[in-house]
Amino acid sequence: MIAEPNAASTLPSQKENAVHDETVPESPAQNGTCVRNGNLKTPREKRKVREQCENIRRNSPAGRRVSQLQNGEVVEAVTLFEVVSMGKQAMQSVVVDWVEAYKQDRNVALLDLINFFIQCSGCQGMVTAEMFQSLYKKDVMQKMTETFDKDNEDYPLIRTGPYWKKFKANFCEFIAVLVQQCQCSILYDNYLMDAIISLLTGLADSMVRAFRHTSTLAAMKLLTAVVSVHLNLDVNKHNAQRLCEVEKKRLSGKRTSYRLDQLERKRKEYEHKLLEIQNMMNAIFKGTFLTRYRDVIPEIRATCMEEIGSWIKTYPDAFLNDSYLKYVGWMLYDKQAEVRLKCLLGLQGIYSRKELVSRMDLFTNRFKDRIVSMPLDKDHEVAVQAMKLLMLMSQNCGDVLSAEDCEMLYQFVYATHRPLAVAAGEFLYKRLLSHGGDKVQPKGGKFGASTDQLKRLIHFFLESELHKHVAYLVDSLWDWAGKFLKDWECMTTLLLKNADEAGEALSDAQESALIEIILATVREAAEGHPPVGRGAAKKILSVKEKKIQLEDCTRITEHFIMVLPQLLAKYSTDAQKVANLLQIPQYYDLDVYSTGHLEKHLDALLREIKDIVAKHSDMSVLEASSRTYYILCREEIAIYSQVDCARTQMIDELMKQLNQLLDCFWQKEGGFCMDAEEISRMHSTLRRVAAFHNAHDLTKWNLYDKTLRFLVFETEHGSLPVLIILPALQCTYFSLLWQLAAVSENSPKETLFVLRRQLRHFSQICTCFLHHKEKDVREKAFMILCDWLLILSHLDSNNNEEAVGLLGYLPNTELQEKLFSFIQEHVFMDGEEEKKDLTEEGKDEACKLDDLHKKRSLLAAYCKLIVYNVVEMTAAAEIYKYYVKTYSDFGDIIKEMLSKTRYNDKIQSAKTLILCLQQLFQTHAESQDSSNGVDFSSPSFANIKELARRFSLTFGWDQVKSRESIAMIHKEGIEFAFQGATGVDGKCLPPNLSFLLIISEFSNKLLKPDKRLVYSYLQRYITEPLACRGDKWQPLVWYRNSLLSNEDEESSVLGSLGEWPPVGSSKTSSFKRKLSNGSVPETSQTEGSKAPEQQCVSQLSSAAGKSRKRLKSQEMHLQERLPFLCPGGMRRRYCKDEVKTEDVSAEGPEDTIEDVDVVGTDQDS
Repeated sequence: MIAEPNAASTLPSQKENAVHDETVPESPAQNGTCVRNGNLKTPREKRKVREQCENIRRNSPAGRRVSQLQNGEVVEAVTLFEVVSMGKQAMQSVVVDWVEAYKQDRNVALLDLINFFIQCSGCQGMVTAEMFQSLYKKDVMQKMTETFDKDNEDYPLIRTGPYWKKFKANFCEFIAVLVQQCQCSILYDNYLMDAIISLLTGLADSMVRAFRHTSTLAAMKLLTAVVSVHLNLDVNKHNAQRLCEVEKKRLSGKRTSYRLDQLERKRKEYEHKLLEIQNMMNAIFKGTFLTRYRDVIPEIRATCMEEIGSWIKTYPDAFLNDSYLKYVGWMLYDKQAEVRLKCLLGLQGIYSRKELVSRMDLFTNRFKDRIVSMPLDKDHEVAVQAMKLLMLMSQNCGDVLSAEDCEMLYQFVYATHRPLAVAAGEFLYKRLLSHGGDKVQPKGGKFGASTDQLKRLIHFFLESELHKHVAYLVDSLWDWAGKFLKDWECMTTLLLKNADEAGEALSDAQESALIEIILATVREAAEGHPPVGRGAAKKILSVKEKKIQLEDCTRITEHFIMVLPQLLAKYSTDAQKVANLLQIPQYYDLDVYSTGHLEKHLDALLREIKDIVAKHSDMSVLEASSRTYYILCREEIAIYSQVDCARTQMIDELMKQLNQLLDCFWQKEGGFCMDAEEISRMHSTLRRVAAFHNAHDLTKWNLYDKTLRFLVFETEHGSLPVLIILPALQCTYFSLLWQLAAVSENSPKETLFVLRRQLRHFSQICTCFLHHKEKDVREKAFMILCDWLLILSHLDSNNNEEAVGLLGYLPNTELQEKLFSFIQEHVFMDGEEEKKDLTEEGKDEACKLDDLHKKRSLLAAYCKLIVYNVVEMTAAAEIYKYYVKTYSDFGDIIKEMLSKTRYNDKIQSAKTLILCLQQLFQTHAESQDSSNGVDFSSPSFANIKELARRFSLTFGWDQVKSRESIAMIHKEGIEFAFQGATGVDGKCLPPNLSFLLIISEFSNKLLKPDKRLVYSYLQRYITEPLACRGDKWQPLVWYRNSLLSNEDEESSVLGSLGEWPPVGSSKTSSFKRKLSNGSVPETSQTEGSKAPEQQCVSQLSSAAGKSRKRLKSQEMHLQERLPFLCPGGMRRRYCKDEVKTEDVSAEGPEDTIEDVDVVGTDQDS
């Protein structure tokens, strides 16, 4: 920026340096002498400038000052780039100063502006006065391109952080203010705008990304500012035209008038300016937009789409036509989400104005199908904005959306991404549910409008056939239809209507749907957060939201306290409806019972629940009833005694009924009655008792001995029906859990010994049931046993260490083997058999999903034992074998177990992975012909390599966190590969050498220093290097190459030793060059055959010594951490100078930084 002509021009710079405290970016201007009107800066002046810049970098070009002779004095001022980058608040004053400088010397001021754009592009070059005057535009651009740092792809517009984000905003503001300030004077001088447009057009055609991006942004913002000027001129022109007409009418008889001439001149001046502005707009649009809207850089394309949307909305008379709209429509298909998003946002601004929609018919017809499909976009924000655009189109474009389009869009209310679902909820509400979409006027009555909306909502819910997603539907509509969704009085009135009331009663399906909607709305109002699966976590409610939530809870309580007993009485025989209605009391404000004196309604509720328990044996109903009693039986509330009395009375009746059945059931010792009716009654009673025993302590009724008798009889005789075994097993389990929970610090030893004996006995019974003939009994016993072992291994009996010692229990090796055998037989093996059966019988899809769910539950229960160290971690190796084979069904469970075990113990988890691969390799080797070795092309070997690759992917991209684990895998793998290397028929070929191919999948996870260290560890096992020739040693060659990738020096040195055949041509040529240069002594074949071992070992020792010296400084700290040991039975027999390593333990000290779960980074091929 050119300084002011007076001495006060230094004030802005001084003020800026005094106030501005944050870091100032370096100016990319060239650090050196600059020709500016023939004036050269002296070194002293440069040093002074550097000192004034607060955080200037050493030897950087920052802080360049512009010098100019004024009245014989040198005045310094800050450049435009520095002013804008500093974020100077008074942008208006900066532009005013520049305009004044332009009026004094337009060449110098324009040169400043040119350099401003060059510097904003991150270029270190600078256009001097000589270049500006003597060279053509293309030559100037070529010189700037040559001075651009090609290695540095960073420039201000793409830098991250709040500072550079502010810079971009300041850059755009500067252009807008510049045009605004120039619109009354120099904008039309046929020099300034021509030069700027020419510069920006030239930069936009550059091959350098920084030039194109910066100039395109500047040109687009320049056109936006020019459009605003055009609008102002257009308004002024119309005003002048009107004044002219008024003046002509006023004069009537007179021929001329000075005022009329003045107005005519003004009007013509505006017309001339408008013509010039239109030429500028055309030049920018054709010179920049048409060449850059399809640029390879998505940021440039997004900028073009953002600005054209602004032009169309701001100046529709010029831009709202198909010639411009087609670009927006074309870019709706762009591959980058950012570009598609800018197009949608621009279209929203157009479709939101009804006066513009009528001119969009052709565009709408052409691109409607594309816009309708965009809510399916993989980018969430694009999908949300597409749905909002469709909402605007639905409102302002009449019937542009067909019924099929709307039906498809309605289904997005069930989407898991909440913003998209909420946008779809708005579309559904305004299009289908609100009165605006009514084709028939709602009937009269108190709840006429709400009733009509509810019926339409119920109809939509039933038509969508997604009955289990009602919570998602309610959550989607909550922000738009919250008022009528909270109209619980209307909903319950609909439910309680009789069938003979003018046909307004609902059908059975509609009643079920409405009850589900009531439960979902009650839950949403009481909890205040989205349902599970929609939203990462519970949101923090504001004070206003908390107040609304409390008010809703009070309304729910006051209404349903009186209505719920009536609903339960009406639907007492319908299990599904009753199960949903019984969940409502958990959202009550229970103090309302006592403060409102509503105890009589509580009695009515308890009577209905008791009656429901007597009628139903469905577990969902019984569990809901038990939970309702649990909610109402809190000791801290006033109604506790009343509810506890009713609960005790009901359980007494249940136990009395059970005792009567038991007396009839056990007719004689060792036998029981097989009457089907009695078995059914016993089954129903035991289910009721089990449901209540889950939430309530029934120990005083001595239920344990009664149910244990069934289990003991079954283990001895095996003739009980399944309907009795399952609830009896559940009741016994709950009885022991309540006894465990009752153990306190003062529990006597005798009680603990009795309980311990009961626990062990129950564990034996469950273990015995693992081999039961009935599948349901086996699965139930396994699930209970897994939970049981998990509880007993993590006891915390109220600081009673003696109780923990007596009652604690860990499974022995035999039990662990039985547990895994069960998983292998009933989860993995059954899966393969069922796949064969399904192809033959065509099993029902629902049955398949149910079976898969049970198997996943069994596998998850077993994996939980491994994660919590109940079962040894090495047992996970057997599970990992099925990772690839069963990935579609159980891959997520196995992956989660791998993540958790790695978090618990990184080293042991790595050992488990390598153990899995070793076991698979041994199985594969045993199945092969020993004389031919391991077949690398066999499917089983390929499966092992694929499993190793999947294991490698689970470590993610952070090589530092997985460093110790990967090192342990390589250490264990190398040791396994060279097992039995000596004494194998007098040969040196290790039988497991092919295993190196498998662990090579983990080489890319090693850090470069670790690769060298692993390679040095590998060298210790190679006792006879010259024997390592032929195809049988190829696994060693491949593994070595995986460790020495991108290590040219090591490859050339080691390749020159003749240990392995070269793999790549580059290494072969390097090997030959070293031989020809004499760096390695050349030996003929005859000489090599005479003393191969001595020559090769001496060379290997020399190479190992050089490598050790070269890597010593890098490996000093690595050997203290990485788990490498010198192998016990292996020594380099011919090497005089052994490689010395520190004796570190196999399990080195773990890193204090916990390993995070990066298993999710697994990418399937």
